[in-house]
Amino acid sequence: MDQVHMAGIFKAYDIRGIFGQDLTEALALNIGRALVTFLKCRKVVVGQDMRPHSELLFQALSRGLLEQGADVIRLGLCSTPMSYFANGKLGAAAGIMITASHNPAQWNGFKLCREQAIPISGDTGIKDIERLALGGQFPPALSGPGTLTTYDILPEYSAHVARRAALQRPISIAVDFANAMGIMEAKTLNGLIAMDPLYDTFDGSFPHHEANPLKTETLQDLQTKVRAGNYDFGIAFDGDADRVGFVDEKGDIVPMDMITALIAQSILKKEKGAILYDLRSSWSVREVILENGGIPHMCRVGHAFIKQQMRAVKAIFAGELSGHYYFRDNYYTESASMAVLCIANLVSQLKQPLSELVRPLRRYAKSPEINSPVADPPAVLRRLKDQYRPGQVLELDGLSVEFADWWFNVRASNTEPFVRLNLEAKSQALLDQHQAELLEIIRAK
Repeated sequence: MDQVHMAGIFKAYDIRGIFGQDLTEALALNIGRALVTFLKCRKVVVGQDMRPHSELLFQALSRGLLEQGADVIRLGLCSTPMSYFANGKLGAAAGIMITASHNPAQWNGFKLCREQAIPISGDTGIKDIERLALGGQFPPALSGPGTLTTYDILPEYSAHVARRAALQRPISIAVDFANAMGIMEAKTLNGLIAMDPLYDTFDGSFPHHEANPLKTETLQDLQTKVRAGNYDFGIAFDGDADRVGFVDEKGDIVPMDMITALIAQSILKKEKGAILYDLRSSWSVREVILENGGIPHMCRVGHAFIKQQMRAVKAIFAGELSGHYYFRDNYYTESASMAVLCIANLVSQLKQPLSELVRPLRRYAKSPEINSPVADPPAVLRRLKDQYRPGQVLELDGLSVEFADWWFNVRASNTEPFVRLNLEAKSQALLDQHQAELLEIIRAK
């Protein structure tokens, strides 16, 4: 193995690389053996997405798991939220989802969990698994090879999601599946919501567009469909369906932090408690949580951190600006279908279109996330901290500085030589002014 090349696939939150080049079948076998060695686990659930090489990776990975003595429960084709649910529901000691999420067709990877769908990140095990997998030396299995069984988790997951339904009138939506695992995730909504599909056949080459609703250009086909029809709203899943984007009944994109606020509003109608919101979210998200009797907690970016904080404060729900929506009732993990059902519940109950529900939440002028390539991200953060020291400084994730009438956050990317800027202000003029001055400091040579 080219260990230097392959080491690059072990990321902060998962294992991901180009199949056959960075991520090979031989390495997948070793990753299986390494996971069992690291966790000393005896029961592992494994799901996979629709990419043609996901089956090859399953065969190699499961061989490694079995050889090292773990019993493997094969879920087959499923969404990432379904795999998390199966991990908890079936009492597994570990879980693996074979997917590269929204990455292009030639990519693949593994999302790893402990028991109860607790994520394994770079800080909590991926680096240990990397060392073991690349070293290739494993102790003998404690009690001989494991066994392989199959399990259809869809009926139980569907019943689990359906318990959240509180619809007071029929709801009809347009759905862009992007030829990916949203096709499986949305089966949970059959019989609850009328769905009119786009791109609803599995195709790991992503022939129509990238499966990434965070990129607004990927939503154009969905917007066109919604504007030509009569729908309550439209949704678009990412590649492994742990994220979902929304457009309103007019086909206009709903910012993902506004969806966090609306889901919080929906949940807090039935139960009060802690709600987490991504620190890049609008001020209005915190305000909505408070207005509806919830307890707001700001959180840093990244699913491993969010899930850990949710458990610590026993949060009911968390929303992330990238379209991840986390539910305590799904083992503190994402469920795109639960998020969709929460919005459908709210639209049906309040008897207002989604655009009208969002309108009062647009209280401030807010930027999109702005990426800037920089050579030395820590130096940029130091310059900004010195410049804006009079504000209220928070270093939960990168640098956040808050003033009475505006705020900003700058974070370094985990994967690229970028810093990412988000800011919000009480007027567009104020936003434009501070955005220009911040970018001048960030991009200064």
